[in-house]
Order: sequence, then C-alpha cells, then structure tokens
Amino acid sequence: MATTKDPFEFQEFEEAESLLEENRGSTTINIEDVKESQKQKRSLGGDEDEEYLLTNDDKAKLLSGPSKNAPIWSFEYYQKFFDVDTHQVRSRIIGSVLPWPGKNFIDLHVGRNPDLYGPFWICATLVFAIAISGNIANFLVHLGKPNYKYVPEFRKVTIAATAIYCYAWLVPLALWGVLLWRNNKVLNLVSYSFMEIVCAYGYSLAIYIPAVVLWIIPSEGLRWCSVVVALCLSGSVLLLTFWPAVRDDNLRVSIAIMSAIVVLNVLLAVGSKMYFFSSPEPVHQANNSSVVMTIPAKASN
Repeated sequence: MATTKDPFEFQEFEEAESLLEENRGSTTINIEDVKESQKQKRSLGGDEDEEYLLTNDDKAKLLSGPSKNAPIWSFEYYQKFFDVDTHQVRSRIIGSVLPWPGKNFIDLHVGRNPDLYGPFWICATLVFAIAISGNIANFLVHLGKPNYKYVPEFRKVTIAATAIYCYAWLVPLALWGVLLWRNNKVLNLVSYSFMEIVCAYGYSLAIYIPAVVLWIIPSEGLRWCSVVVALCLSGSVLLLTFWPAVRDDNLRVSIAIMSAIVVLNVLLAVGSKMYFFSSPEPVHQANNSSVVMTIPAKASN
C-alpha cells in the first residue's frame, strides 16, 4: 500500500536552495535582525530625534496631502486661518499679554500658521466689553439721582466696532504696504505676510478686555492706571514684533514706523477712554418752583 504524503507537512523548496547555492556572497536580511536594530535605536533615542525633526506642521502637511492654491474669494482660502486649537489660541493670548524682551511674537507663537479665529473673537469681545461697560458706568454715575431715566446707548456698539475693526484691519494693511515698499528698497529686511500682521495686531488687543472691565469702577485714577498698563503691554508686543523688520532700514524711517505704531495704539486706547468713559457733565435740574400770581386789591372808594 502506497503511503500518501501529508499536504500540510512543511516541505523544503528546492528552488530556494538552488538560489542560495548560486548567490552565496549576497547579503540576506533576517527579520529578527531588523527588530534588534529597531530596539537599539529606541534605546539610543533615535526615534525621539526623528519625532523631533518631524514637527507638527510637517505632520499636518503630510496628512493633508498636496496643497491646493484656492482662490482668495473662495471659502477654502480662509478655512486654513481658522484651523487652530484651544492650546494654540491660549498660548498666543498669554504671549500677547506677557511680552518678553527679545522675543518676537510672530516667530515665537505664530510661526507660519497665522489665524483669524483669535483676532476676530478678541475684537468682538472688546467691542461688547466697551459698549456694555460704558453703559454700566454711566448708569452707576447717575444712580440715585432724581428725574434720571436709564436709556441704553446701542450706538456705542456700532462706534466701538467701527473703531476697533478698522484699527485691527486697516492699520495692518497700511503697515504691510510700508514693509513691502521698504523691503524692495532694502533687501535684507524681515518680511511678514498680511495675515501675520493682522494676527499680531488682533492678539495685542487682548489686554484691553480686562482693562475695559475695570473702567466700570467710577474712579478716574484707576481708569488711567489701567490705560497706561494696557498701553505698555500692547505697545511692547507690537514694538518687539516689528522692530526686527525695520531695524536694518534707515534710522529715520525705522523711528517713523515705530512711532506711528505707538501713536495709533495710544489713540485707540485714550480715545476709547475719553469717548465711552468720560466724566459726566453736571446735570442741571430745573427748579420746579410754582409761579404765584398776586392780584392787587382794588382800592376802596
């Protein structure tokens, strides 16, 4: 009786043996050797170095695939400027409130990933903070006075929004144009994109939100102290950010640009304080005195 061969039994492949006989000098790779080399890399910190070199931006680029140049009027063009998480926004707000000498806000916190999410909501919050705090301050000043009827001033929202959003968009636009003009004159100047400048200006307004809330307290000394502190912090962020972009330019041009940045910041802060939180004028109340008419008595005959 012939013995049947088990089909599931391991069998040597004659072709593989012949190939190995022909190529005795070739290099073979063992799976166990590859695993051992990977373990050695991990023990020496090789993977950590690779992870360090592959930053988050590189990972995002790899995951997103090939970049598409969307037109400026499309929604996809502006979508990337709102692609930030809570940690990034919080870090940028803290960096704008606590400037550090020698630290550039754009290079340190923004990089090449400017956003419009933070600047938009900071400006919106500041608009409503100014309008609501101004109405509350006006109400507290006249509280308890007779013949006073509180009427909310909704026009303050429109005025505050116009002033703040013009400052947050038109001033960066003008500064961007000036930097482009000077960059063509002096080739070694640092250049910033328009969105990076808008991002820096938007986050620099974050310090004014707690300052405006303090303006509710009817104390002119406290109000002016908060104005000075907010001005120093906000102005320091802008000066430390844009000074590297103009320091290699002509000295007069550099001073003029830095002075314009400081003056416009001062005009926004002082103008908001004077217009929305000015000292109330004394209320002249009319005396409701009754008019007594005397009728002369008739002369007796």
